[in-house]
Amino acid sequence: MSTLNTASRPEDDTRVLVNRLWSYCELLRHSGVSTLDYVEQLTYLLFLKMVQERKDWRLNTLKIDDGGFDWNSLANESGNALADRYTEILAGLGSRPGMIGAIFKGSQSKIHEPAVLEKLVKDLIGKHQWNLTGVDVKGDAYEGLLQRGAEDRKTGAGQYFTPRPIIDAMVECVQPEPSDTIMDPACGTGGFLIAAANYINRHFGATMTHDEQIRLRNQGITGVELVGETARLASMNMLLHDVGLPNGNPVIEVRDSLAKSPARNASIVLANPPFGVGTISGANYSETRQDLWTGTTNKQLNFLQHIFTLLDTDGRAAVVVPDNVLFEGGAGTAIREKLLRTCDVHTLLRLPKTGIFYANGVKANVLFFDKRKPTADATPATTKLWVYDFRTNLHFTMKQNPLRREHLDEFVASYRPGKPHSERVESERFKAYTYDELIARDKVNLDLIFLKDDSLTDAASLPAPEILVQEIVDDLQSALAEFQAIGEALGVSPDDLAADSPDLTQP
Repeated sequence: MSTLNTASRPEDDTRVLVNRLWSYCELLRHSGVSTLDYVEQLTYLLFLKMVQERKDWRLNTLKIDDGGFDWNSLANESGNALADRYTEILAGLGSRPGMIGAIFKGSQSKIHEPAVLEKLVKDLIGKHQWNLTGVDVKGDAYEGLLQRGAEDRKTGAGQYFTPRPIIDAMVECVQPEPSDTIMDPACGTGGFLIAAANYINRHFGATMTHDEQIRLRNQGITGVELVGETARLASMNMLLHDVGLPNGNPVIEVRDSLAKSPARNASIVLANPPFGVGTISGANYSETRQDLWTGTTNKQLNFLQHIFTLLDTDGRAAVVVPDNVLFEGGAGTAIREKLLRTCDVHTLLRLPKTGIFYANGVKANVLFFDKRKPTADATPATTKLWVYDFRTNLHFTMKQNPLRREHLDEFVASYRPGKPHSERVESERFKAYTYDELIARDKVNLDLIFLKDDSLTDAASLPAPEILVQEIVDDLQSALAEFQAIGEALGVSPDDLAADSPDLTQP
């Protein structure tokens, strides 16, 4: 039984682990298993193995009534018997009560060759102690797998992933506490929720009471996800990070977040709602929801309205939004005006054009706002919006120059988490706009640009050719997504639009 080298650097451990996992992914891809399907199957097996490893722990928080459907009963088989047992385990756990049953309900083996499954069970997973590795198996490793598979556009894997440096910076700014109720209405694989739990355990774990620990695990942190398979990954991810109780209620709901008013509120919302043309599209939710400000088929604007309804008074939100949310007219204008009046919209982080998200054509920002109680004189809740430009003259790539958490240190320092906004100081990249300045702008446009792009006047400041090409491709992809959204609004089928769209990432 081996572990990764715990004396080495975490990034080295991650690289070794990802290379090992990817080698098997390639094996399965040749058998017709996509990257996302591979991650799902890998998650089932890792979950079973890590539960088995924890059975002998003195402080085991992952005690599961598995009814004998466990790792050892799988690892002791070979060949067709192994494949049959794997199918039995998935079905057996899917019939269990509580969160475990919700995780495995409807799960099925997509590894149809017994020899390949045996390699995964006995060579890749069985030989290692996964709970003792120096890396976050479901974080660092999953990110690495997605990066490796990002060029495979058919898998759609990248759409579920928000880069961890951005997640970590957002969580550090919001500063969740044990008393908070934290929600992500478009949680994907649970990245924001795990980061929030880790932050709380890191800063308050030594002083939390037993009741606080149970509350944190049982409905203190919850999410909603539209896609069942993705929700399954999120649930297992959270359970392995001690969020949720094995026999308790599921912490991830599988449904359309926008379809109905929230049944419960949250003191913190962290989210990266889906961008562009996607599954939730073309629906005017204001026809069925009276709590939304205005009707629109733009799902990002609908999510922004929905997040407002989710928040408690004085609740805090940090939300990734595409550029069009900042400037789109019509309903967009009305929603921005309403948000500025009802919330303290205090910070906007403008993200780089390229090298951040796995999906192409994404230009995004992080919007931070706090919901306020209405005043008798209807005084606007926003006084100043502070904009941090992390985009102009900054260029990242997925491989040669990837975004790291330290790149966001200056932003977090400028944000001054936990401090009054009056203590903030303007700098070259950090500028404040008053409410009166914002509301006077045409269409209440929050697409605020104040730094000069050096590349426009100095050829020597142009980014490297590969970055320049990627930025052009991303611009084209972004424009194409906008036209597709317009087509959907006019009643054109998304499938017809996708079929007629060129693949701009191919030569």
